[in-house]
Amino acid sequence: MSSAATRPRARTEVSAPHGGASAARSLAARAAARAAGGAVRVFLVLAGLFWLLPTLGLLLSSLRSPSDIAAGGWWQVFTAPAQLTTENYGHLLANDTITGSLLSTVLITVPSTLLVLVIGSFAGYAFAWLDFPGRDWWFLGVVALLVVPVQVALVPVSKLFGAVGLFETTLGVVLFHTAFGLPFAIFLLRNFFAEIPRELLEAARLDGAGEVRLFTRVVLPLGGPAIASLGIFQFLWVWNDMLIALIFADAQSPPITVALQQQVRQFGNNVDVLAPGAFVSMVVPLVVFFAFQRQFTTGVMAGAVK
Repeated sequence: MSSAATRPRARTEVSAPHGGASAARSLAARAAARAAGGAVRVFLVLAGLFWLLPTLGLLLSSLRSPSDIAAGGWWQVFTAPAQLTTENYGHLLANDTITGSLLSTVLITVPSTLLVLVIGSFAGYAFAWLDFPGRDWWFLGVVALLVVPVQVALVPVSKLFGAVGLFETTLGVVLFHTAFGLPFAIFLLRNFFAEIPRELLEAARLDGAGEVRLFTRVVLPLGGPAIASLGIFQFLWVWNDMLIALIFADAQSPPITVALQQQVRQFGNNVDVLAPGAFVSMVVPLVVFFAFQRQFTTGVMAGAVK
């Protein structure tokens, strides 16, 4: 009896070192994982700061006088902070060309983005859940339009807009951006809407919901992240566009990208207007992106895991 009673103790005494080694390995693994996670965070922070470095340089340049800009780089403000001044932004606000171009850019970008979101949402839902003749072939045609470069359409669209009176008008630029933004919008939203469970839509139909109510009450709330991501993409593309605006926009009220380019061509030393104007043109898309970054991340990752 005494020998039998001592056997479990012997096993416990033998297994104790193995348990301690296992705990030590687990602790080391957790420490390594935390160290790796910390290294990744440091790397991401450094990468983010490096990415924002040109924006910081442009901001500091916009707060320096033309003579200081000509004398040295923007990093000199760290040794001579007295160089910083808001005088350049006063010159910017006094420049009717730049301020008018900002308004023109807003009048082009906002409608182009909203039209793409609205039409793309309706078309994406139709291709995903409505049955109509030739649906797959029509969607194949939309996908084919994704590979059509913008440069191919410049001449024929210019002739068309000239014939109908839309050349060098804000409406013409909006229509051009909307037309070339729709193929990607329809492709993205159709694929996102198709991932919605069919049972959820059937349950809504059994409750008496029609297609319009189903689209507005079920599909749109679930597709919010994808629509937000698409809106950010479209906004950035239109706001930063120069080629389409240079060809189709009104020369008397050009967007900000064309206005800045004209300032460079006509007034090569007009740095006190160019620097703050370029910073304002850059910071607006950054504000939009950071304001909707959560929806953008959710929309990009949607469908990656189930």
